[in-house]
Amino acid sequence: MITVHHLNNSRSQRVLWLLEELGLDYEIVRYQRDARTMLAPPELRKVHPLGKSPVITENDLTIAESGAIVEYLVDRHGRGKLKPERGTAEQLRYTYWLHYAEGSAMPPLLMSLVFRRIPTQPMPFFVRPIAKGISDKVLTNFVEPQLRQHRDYLEGELKHREWFAGNEFTAADIQMSFPVEAFAARGGLGGEKSRLAEWLKRIQARPAYQRALERGGPYDLMR
Repeated sequence: MITVHHLNNSRSQRVLWLLEELGLDYEIVRYQRDARTMLAPPELRKVHPLGKSPVITENDLTIAESGAIVEYLVDRHGRGKLKPERGTAEQLRYTYWLHYAEGSAMPPLLMSLVFRRIPTQPMPFFVRPIAKGISDKVLTNFVEPQLRQHRDYLEGELKHREWFAGNEFTAADIQMSFPVEAFAARGGLGGEKSRLAEWLKRIQARPAYQRALERGGPYDLMR
């Protein structure tokens, strides 16, 4: 049996979605973020030393990192589903987007989250204007231009094909769901008629996506 160690409002939601798309049986062990720090609870370190989510276990295997989990589940249990044929241009794009999602898209999104929170953290009142000034400068001069660059890049890619790897839905779209949803929550997707916004509507309408939400529970990327 596959066990998903599921942290609320986290990347593990897309692992549930992948399992639903593949029609696999699984169980969920739930963990809640600290309400003040939003960090994962220490209990997750009993599953994996880094104490982060997602993590899955199956028999004697423990697998962390979203991309590694996606590749493992599709290769071992996919029966040829959700992955392009080997040696094709689609397969190269599929591999690229599996890595891009965490390697390139998420760092500026994470920086945006961190620097927007800095001015709201406990600190002496006379330090707050300085902290806000530094945060605003970093956001304006570095983070926000990076977010626009990535958003425009993704928009341009979807002008050439319906899904990220090609004209068929794959696990690369599942992997890309978290950064695109984070863009929608924090920076916008350039309007309802943008290709990214249309892509997001399509994935969120999928029955497996809806089933994963029902099993995973409330999902809020603004936190």
